[in-house]
Amino acid sequence: MLTFLLILTIITITLLILVSTMTPHRSSMSHYELQRRIETGDMHAKQDMRRQLALGDIISLLRIDKAFLLVISSFLLVLLFGWGWGVVLALIVALFHGAAARFGVFRFIGGNIYSVLEPSILELTEKVPFVFMLIRSRNEPNVDFTIDSRQELEYLIDQSRDVLSPDEKKLIVHSLAFSSKTVRDVMTPVSKIVSIKKTEFLGPLTLDDVHKSGHSRLPVISQDIDHIVGILHVQNLLTLDMKRSVTAEKAMDTHVHYIRQDQPLPHVLSALLRTHQHIFIVIDELRSTVGLITLDDVIEALIGRTIIDEFDNHESVRAVSEHGPRKKHNNN
Repeated sequence: MLTFLLILTIITITLLILVSTMTPHRSSMSHYELQRRIETGDMHAKQDMRRQLALGDIISLLRIDKAFLLVISSFLLVLLFGWGWGVVLALIVALFHGAAARFGVFRFIGGNIYSVLEPSILELTEKVPFVFMLIRSRNEPNVDFTIDSRQELEYLIDQSRDVLSPDEKKLIVHSLAFSSKTVRDVMTPVSKIVSIKKTEFLGPLTLDDVHKSGHSRLPVISQDIDHIVGILHVQNLLTLDMKRSVTAEKAMDTHVHYIRQDQPLPHVLSALLRTHQHIFIVIDELRSTVGLITLDDVIEALIGRTIIDEFDNHESVRAVSEHGPRKKHNNN
């Protein structure tokens, strides 16, 4: 009789440990994503949805099983060893069965047993929901989650595996940060501005230097960089008559637009589009020139990549055909 009780006690404690290793399968997808995939006929998503809906019931069932096995094992220990040692051993089992459940061999066996039993458990929860409503200890919270910070959203975008391409991730992240950036963050500082004096003649040597600068528009200054009187459009210089001496002042556009360095980029983009301008001179609170910002700078900050250079020819069929996709993306 004692041998039978000892074997039964060992089996009960082993079952207690195995039940403690059992964890319901949870889907990594949100309720919305599961529902969307179910509508497309995804059977795996349908199974995951069944698990999600029955999650609270399964957790309650496992808790009841653990409590029942714990009571039975405690009762058997008292029968075997008496009230003194039986209670001590029952307390040890109650305290340390969870630690034993972390061992790999128990987790492996318990996981396999649960995988075999899960279909029957799910079917049971669907057939007798009123029973599980009575034994349910608590409602399992919905697996959907809320995003509490921009940093968390950026992290989720970065961890989105193959759902988004690298370019799409970059576009989304830069778009999220766009409203928090100011002119100061993306402008060309005053130390790097290439300008031309209004009295300078636009001869062949000057024009060659202008084209070598790589800029399509140059500020025209009178005394110094704090006195900008116009914008010289380089492409318009191609139509100049080289036989006539023309100064920068004669060829420049006299419309100069200014913006403060602390203005947010969404405001700058709106102002550039509203005024149909490509370049703003950036000033500080003392009205001193501290840099310049172009439409290209703002768009690049928005999309997170270098846009096509404005000198690219979009009117020549030959130039456009030779400028293939691979060449366009070399600046990424």
